[in-house]
Amino acid sequence: MLEASARDARFTAALTRDLRGSDLLHWGEGTISVGANQIVHEGRLAPGPDYRVYLVDRFVEHEDEFESIKDTAREIGPVNTFEGFLLEVPEGVNIEDYNTVVVWCEAFGEFITATQYR
Repeated sequence: MLEASARDARFTAALTRDLRGSDLLHWGEGTISVGANQIVHEGRLAPGPDYRVYLVDRFVEHEDEFESIKDTAREIGPVNTFEGFLLEVPEGVNIEDYNTVVVWCEAFGEFITATQYR
């Protein structure tokens, strides 16, 4: 299902573990596909509680960078699995207004991963 949904995406970008804010316990790998109606992750995330996906208008790779712009970020939804996810883009959100997907641990204020999709 994830693969089929990803085919309809407008943008696709890689997630890597090589980000400044990623470490042994906070990381993501695989691909993120962003479409007008859905965001699809195919890959893996380090397990953790209370993960959320956000869109932001600039690339960030550490919690200090994300925290300084979090008030302008658009929350897309919660992540409930660590082996890929599919989230509906909320009505009224234009993916063209943003360029980066961020996975954030809300419970601990921890950066997990991010990728710039355009």
